Formats: sequence, C-alpha cells, structure tokens
Amino acid sequence: MIHVVLIFHGARNDNLGVGALTASEVEILRTISQQNDLDIAITIVDGRGARPVYITGSDVTVEDIRVLRHPMQFYKLVRKADCVIDIGAGDSFTDIYGRKRLIRLFLMKYLTHIARRPLVLAPQTVGPFTSWLSKLLAGQSIRRCAVISTRDAMSTECARDLGVNGTIIEASDVALRLPYTPAPKRDKTGPVKVGINVSGLLMSGGYSGKNMFGLGVDYRSLIHELIQQFLDHPDDIELHFVPHVISWETGSVEDDLHACRVLAEEYPSSKMAPTFTTPSEAKSYIAGLDFFMGARMHSCIAAFSSGVPVVPMAYSRKFEGLFGSLGYHYTVDCKQDSHDTILQRTLAAYDSRDEVAKIMNEAFERGLKTLDQYQQALEQLLLSLDKGKSRS
Repeated sequence: MIHVVLIFHGARNDNLGVGALTASEVEILRTISQQNDLDIAITIVDGRGARPVYITGSDVTVEDIRVLRHPMQFYKLVRKADCVIDIGAGDSFTDIYGRKRLIRLFLMKYLTHIARRPLVLAPQTVGPFTSWLSKLLAGQSIRRCAVISTRDAMSTECARDLGVNGTIIEASDVALRLPYTPAPKRDKTGPVKVGINVSGLLMSGGYSGKNMFGLGVDYRSLIHELIQQFLDHPDDIELHFVPHVISWETGSVEDDLHACRVLAEEYPSSKMAPTFTTPSEAKSYIAGLDFFMGARMHSCIAAFSSGVPVVPMAYSRKFEGLFGSLGYHYTVDCKQDSHDTILQRTLAAYDSRDEVAKIMNEAFERGLKTLDQYQQALEQLLLSLDKGKSRS
C-alpha cells in the first residue's frame, strides 16, 4: 500500500477549477493503481467548509487541517505518508495573491521537505514571483522535488530562472483528463447554444475591489456588450450563463453564480445553467454547448477538452501560457487587448468555429501526450517507493 497526500488540491472547493484538478489527479492515480496492481491510498488535505465533499471513493480520505494554526498536525500526517503531491491550486505558486496564501503554500512545502518525504510538483503555473525572498524559497523548494512538472512553457522558463537545472516535465493541465458525460449530437435545426462564464471576481474588481488584476478594459461593460452582440446576432442563438465558482457563502467576492443570476434576470431570453455540485457536472453541461467563452480558466479547459470551440478571456499570463503552449491562440487578453479587439476576435472565432474546433482538437491531443509524460514519471516514483517498502 502506497499512501499519497495531496496538498493545495481541494475536495470541496467552491472553485470547480480546483476541484477539476483534484478529480483529475485522483483519476491519474487510479489509472496508475489499476495498470500496475498497486494499492494507493489518497489523502486530500483540505480546509473546513460548508460545501459537502465531492471528491469521494473508498481510496480517498479528506483531512480538514488548518495548516497555519496546526502545522504539527500536518507534519504528522506527512510523516506517515510515502509521497506528497502539490498542484498549487493550479496557479497559486506565485506571490501575486497575497502573503497569507503564499505563507501557507511555503509552509506545506517545507514541512514536507523537513519530513523527508518525496514532493511531487504536479503540472501547474509557476510564478510570477516579485520579491527576492519568494524567488529564493521557490527555487530551493523546486530543486528538492522528486518530480518537477509545469503546465506551460512560461512556467518552465520561470523555474529555470529560479535556478532549477534538473529535469522539468513540461506537461499541460491535468483537468484535460477530467471525466464527463459526452453530450448527444447537436440538432442542427435548433438554436446555436453559446455559453459564457462570467467571473464574479472580475465583476467585483478582484479581491481589493480596485481592479487588482490591472485589466485594461471595463470587464462589466465588456460582458454586457458581448451578451448584446450575441443576442442581436442574425443566427438563432441561445445564450447560456455558466458559473464555475459557486460559493456556499452569501456575498462572496468570488461567486460566479450570483453574477450570472443577475445577468440572467437582466436578459430574460437567456438560459441559466444549473447549480453544479461537482466539476464533472459542469464539464458535462459545457460539453453540450456549441461555442464558449469565459474568464475562469478551468471553465475554458472544460470546453477545450470536450470539443467545444472556446475563447478564453485572460486576466493573467496563465491563460496564454497554457493554451499558447499547445498551439491554441484564440485567447483574448483583458489586460492588453482593447474592448473592440476582444469583441471582434470573439465574434470572429464564433463565425469560424468549425475551423477553431479543428485546431482545438489537435491542440488537445498534444496536451494529452504531454500529460502522459507526467503520469509516467509519477508512476515510476510510486513503483520505486513500493519496491523500497517491499525490501524493508
């Protein structure tokens, strides 16, 4: 039996993107287990929350540990493990989200190093880091990892700049492997189903409420004009609002659900997606659309990996890093592109969505191949750990 601890994953996270990463990581571990007849017990370290756990199974345990308050509780858990996998919530391995998140991230990494347990850096965005101390701690931690992987070329370059000279597996986002229920074939006589994910965080101006991500456009105004452009389009379009962060806490600045509901009331001819309870439910719904756009990256990954032409609406470099590394260049940049440019590029992608879908499917296959490299490296590590336990 190999005991694997997952950190900076989420078994009940309101952000279904973090949940998608976790469900996909568990799926990869289960595949390794089945292919090698290897028993793997998975423990997900999570914080307390009102939402019920949605990553479940006989091989999964969820431990609610507030690491900043109870670091020794986390240390004791890691000491009993054989391996720790850190996915950094996809994009949290950076210092742009504030001190508290960064301290928690480094604390978990370094307690794992102190416990002398192999740490796997799962595919994620690395950086940017703005302070010398963040750069020092990040570089030292990465160099101590048993497996080092990123999900895009920009992150690989950042790791190299931090002094990492060893092998780096440049994979892709593990959520490309998220299971879902494929949609039935589209009725071509019906309306064109266009989905839009509206970020509650960006509608609120970020955590600070003061355009903390430095957008070059008025996001709220942009969303309204995109909606109107599609509703006024000569095609018979059915517009769907699709939240991907669904908060169980009233008034959360992160909540997409509230933002989407407000818009659905303002545009009564539109459709409101269900209140998803799992990442796979969200992906299965998105898979039934004909075109998609969104500012939550994992809502876009759900479209991308289920065959739905998508225009990601970037607010950080992680978007172009991920999609650009796969040769998919339909991302619009809400920091650099003008309001009119974003509208034009989105509508152009819609008009040429058959061609976009072809390019997207080729990029998706590239992403799956790179993920195979990560799975193989993880498999080799787990098998070596199992072999070592058998000898002792």
